[in-house]
Amino acid sequence: MVDAAVEADGQGMCGARGGDLDGDLDGDLGGGAYAADCRARVAFEVLSNRWDSVIVYVLGESGPMRPRALITRIGGISPKVLNEALRRLEYNGLVVRQVYAEAPPRVDYSLTEAGLALLGPIRAMGAWAGRHADAVLSAQARFAPREDPPDGS
Repeated sequence: MVDAAVEADGQGMCGARGGDLDGDLDGDLGGGAYAADCRARVAFEVLSNRWDSVIVYVLGESGPMRPRALITRIGGISPKVLNEALRRLEYNGLVVRQVYAEAPPRVDYSLTEAGLALLGPIRAMGAWAGRHADAVLSAQARFAPREDPPDGS
């Protein structure tokens, strides 16, 4: 099956022309097709942590939120892990931290323009998961007798 990005520009994500899922990015993303210096890898790197895309999605759907509200809304995430993820997202320019001079102190997190721009791709990944998660889980189950997954984690 031909990837939509490859079909759109004939070269994949990088190379002489780059392209996003909407086909509106015609600039060079740097490096060769799928090379280590391809700027498209930034998107994958930014969301490679298991919680980052969940936090971006929740903030995108719910608007600015306090940490405790995020923990309640997401479920299954500890305060420590949430704090680490929020700092990472802030470092990557996807989330902004707003501190209010109140007693007791209040902090809200919201998405930046770059964070908001990730909602479409995150929704597309969710749709992909809805269509293909059973096949992925089935493939993983076939490897269950092995001690370690192929990536060694």
